[in-house]
Amino acid sequence: MKTLKHLFCFFLITATYFACNQDDDNTDFINEVPAPTNVSALVTVTQDNTGLVTITPLGEGVTTFVVNYGDGSENNSEILRPGYNTQHTYAEGVYLIAITATGVNGKTTTVTQEIVVSFQAPQNLMVTIENDSNVSKQVNVTASAEFALSYEVDFGELGSTPIMGNIDDTVSYTYQEPGTYTITVTAFSAAVETTSYSEAFLVTEILAPLNPAPTPPARVDSDVVSVFSDAYTDVTLDELPTVWSSSGFEATTVESDNIWKLTTLDFLGIVTNYANGIDVSAMETLHIDYWVPSGTTNELFVKIVNTVDGGEDIESLGTTVGGSWQSIDIDMTVFDDGNLANKEKITQLIIDSDGVADVVYIDNFYFYKLASGPSPLIGTWKMAPEAGALGVGPAPGDISWFACDAACVTDRACYFDDTYVFGANGSFTNVLGTDTWIEPWQGGNDACGTPVAPYNGVTASFTHNETAGTVTLNGTGAYIGLPKANNQGELPNVPVPNAITYTVTFIDMDTISVYVESGAGVFWQYKLVREIPTTNSPLVGTWQMAPEAGSLGVGPAPGDTSWFACDAACVTDRACYFDDTYVFGANGSFTNVLGVDTWIEPWQGGNDACGTPVAPHDGNTTATFIHDETAGTVTINGVGAYLGLPKANNQGELPNVAVPNEITYTLTFIDTDTISVYVESGAGVFWQYKLIRN
Repeated sequence: MKTLKHLFCFFLITATYFACNQDDDNTDFINEVPAPTNVSALVTVTQDNTGLVTITPLGEGVTTFVVNYGDGSENNSEILRPGYNTQHTYAEGVYLIAITATGVNGKTTTVTQEIVVSFQAPQNLMVTIENDSNVSKQVNVTASAEFALSYEVDFGELGSTPIMGNIDDTVSYTYQEPGTYTITVTAFSAAVETTSYSEAFLVTEILAPLNPAPTPPARVDSDVVSVFSDAYTDVTLDELPTVWSSSGFEATTVESDNIWKLTTLDFLGIVTNYANGIDVSAMETLHIDYWVPSGTTNELFVKIVNTVDGGEDIESLGTTVGGSWQSIDIDMTVFDDGNLANKEKITQLIIDSDGVADVVYIDNFYFYKLASGPSPLIGTWKMAPEAGALGVGPAPGDISWFACDAACVTDRACYFDDTYVFGANGSFTNVLGTDTWIEPWQGGNDACGTPVAPYNGVTASFTHNETAGTVTLNGTGAYIGLPKANNQGELPNVPVPNAITYTVTFIDMDTISVYVESGAGVFWQYKLVREIPTTNSPLVGTWQMAPEAGSLGVGPAPGDTSWFACDAACVTDRACYFDDTYVFGANGSFTNVLGVDTWIEPWQGGNDACGTPVAPHDGNTTATFIHDETAGTVTINGVGAYLGLPKANNQGELPNVAVPNEITYTLTFIDTDTISVYVESGAGVFWQYKLIRN
């Protein structure tokens, strides 16, 4: 009954949350919450030949129950809250009760369940007792018997309480300690007499992990020194284990994950390189994952030793926590407090125990530092075109409220082809094309349609905190996944934010899991994949004007900028222009990324000075590019998209000609990261640019 009371409290809190917050947060997602699941009832009968049956409905996602007694009477039970029961008196016979469960949004689930009311004692009691294959020290019992309605299991551990279950259902119990226990099963019918079965049963403990250790995040080689991990390139070890180790050692696997199994562990020695050692001086943190069986309480340590210059230090991993993988990070600066000359020549690593530990599994033993290179997010991403890539639920990893299935992916093809471009200069761009999925709050009808401002493909910026596992998009209208879900709630019930922070996890270098909590306990979740280049064009990447004299100019012929050449002072004056970037996407997209300001000329309403970008040359154009390497040209398709200067195009110079739909430039690679570009904007008028890869 204690469990049932707790279950009721959970649903009461949930219902209270929904009631109290409906005016503050968007509750559209409630309509997507599925009908109640796992609906059943625990049914017991008094052993006095009266036929008095107690029915306790059970289920998930339920606010109320109603029970139809199934005996032909017109009466149903009163409305029952979770955790409550109803009683009904039956004549001897077999009945089919109906349990109707109602969820928070009014959706219902009805199930039927057979009950047998017999005044005969249970006969032919059959009992199955098994150790659970996944949960350590858990025993599962199933009982069946003729004429029986329910059964009770006394698991025989001191202090345990017998557990009741429906006949033919499974009852489970987790023991404090492994060992042999007398388990007694008693079957009940409506008769006074009961039938029992007892067995001395050996309860076993799971002594090895059933799942791989957590996968470490993606890191560049310079940010990690790995001793042992499938995620990184490991250093070469001279000895593993050393001859002086006091531990059993076995290299084994869980699924496809390589791990170490240490038995009767006192200490395990590892020699990295006696001649030179390994250099971990730039690393900030030592990481190690371990697994020990439930109930293990040894304290583990890691010692690092420098035998070249002398010195060693040891740090504790803490008292072990059993039954699951534990991930430990130790600040490398604490090792300076020991007698360690330096961390450039670490020659030995030792895993130690404060007493002999029967079994310890080790994985992901490495040193690392905060990312020093570019964010691994840089590139073009899109939603994974697969069922479950888009969903919402009450917790990360749970999309039980709504999950976009295969048919949904097909219906929303205009959404699944949208891309999210993370630029090397910190820019972020939503590239939506001519249509995307438009929801009712945007004025649409849950169908493909023209993107709606401000969620129509803006250029913003991003900050990736790899340590915290977050990415923040800065810019009104920038988003990942769905535009409505943000940190304050869901649109249109909250103001449009100017920044959104998402939690991001790398599944591998080209796949990420992203979620945002848009209201307490409301997690919108997305799986994105990196867009691999669909072209061999060497242009793919982010470029900018070379910040040097002569990189911008105009003259009567290619290579001649005698009419005007931007000198060093010009480069300084136009810093807001020279930091603009030109992003050639792997999917053939092209984006001008201008930031908050660029160089605005008089024909644009400016005064040859830095200013706010002016449409259509403001970086909000969704464009594409075609690179013809044989002809040495690149064509930019999209009104307002350009290279170099917006005014120069194939028809002439703005504002004397119409804004073109496309511009073709002549392009030459000086080297892999430097290009020379020109466009003839009128007969004998050649605007010329030198760009470098960002």
